[in-house]
Amino acid sequence: MKPVTDEQIRASFVNCTKGEARRLRLPRESADLPWADLDFLGWRDPGAPDRAYLVAERPDGLVGITLRATTGIRRSVLKSNLCSFCITTHAGSGVALLAARRAGQAGRDGSTVGTYVCADLACSLYVRGKKRSQLAERVTESLTLEEQILRTQVNLDAFLDQVLQSA
Repeated sequence: MKPVTDEQIRASFVNCTKGEARRLRLPRESADLPWADLDFLGWRDPGAPDRAYLVAERPDGLVGITLRATTGIRRSVLKSNLCSFCITTHAGSGVALLAARRAGQAGRDGSTVGTYVCADLACSLYVRGKKRSQLAERVTESLTLEEQILRTQVNLDAFLDQVLQSA
């Protein structure tokens, strides 16, 4: 992903109002992010743990979405969970169910879509081996690293397509 400015991030959001986009907390020190290793920019709001944000490059420009995490769900440390974007296995609460309002009228009418994703939204770093799950090493796959990265991007695009789809 190419580095983006705070203004570009705020302007990219498609499932919230401009006022909400202006008020959301951006990731700190974005200049220090490993941009070359990111397929998308994702972060949790430190002041509101149930809020998350994701910004991705698409052929028609940046697309940002606001997400809500489910709260109050206890996950067993003995069971593993799988991220639907990067297919990384995590223990306990390493994967979260994140829901996004659909863009446009469908979202204003209350329509949402959800998916299970790495709770810290660091899928790109897990795929590239730059970050490790608390559970263990990533499962050995027959896919090359480039194919795993492509799969992550395809899975992300499929989710974004659902958010952008008018009910």
